[in-house]
Amino acid sequence: MWFYYALLSALFAAFTAVFAKMGVSNVNSNLATGIRTVIILVLVWSIVFIKGEAKDIGSLSKFNIIFLVLSGIATGLSWLFYFKALQIGKVSQVVAVDKLSVAIAIILSVLFFKETLTLKTAIGALLIIGGTILFAMK
Repeated sequence: MWFYYALLSALFAAFTAVFAKMGVSNVNSNLATGIRTVIILVLVWSIVFIKGEAKDIGSLSKFNIIFLVLSGIATGLSWLFYFKALQIGKVSQVVAVDKLSVAIAIILSVLFFKETLTLKTAIGALLIIGGTILFAMK
């Protein structure tokens, strides 16, 4: 089941890049990111309230809160840099470099979560890195 959610994430991420590129033309990229973030805020909190999941806020530990805040900061910074890159770069190159995050996440998962780095995963990460270099070259 996780695979279908991941495919949907990839599909919507692709639409995000295309729509964002159109949206940032002749607009300050930080303003564009702010507008996008408000839409996300309203959408996600609407889902949380409609599904009755807001009641679970009290069950969050300090650990959960700290790392969700750090994740939010990292996401915000990622979006700001992503929108700026989209504004001045080609979509195909920006999204390719952005997906380098997959290889970085694989490395971090091995370091922080002691996930096993299989030969297949290592080769996949190296191919992502190689592909990113190819896309980034002029």
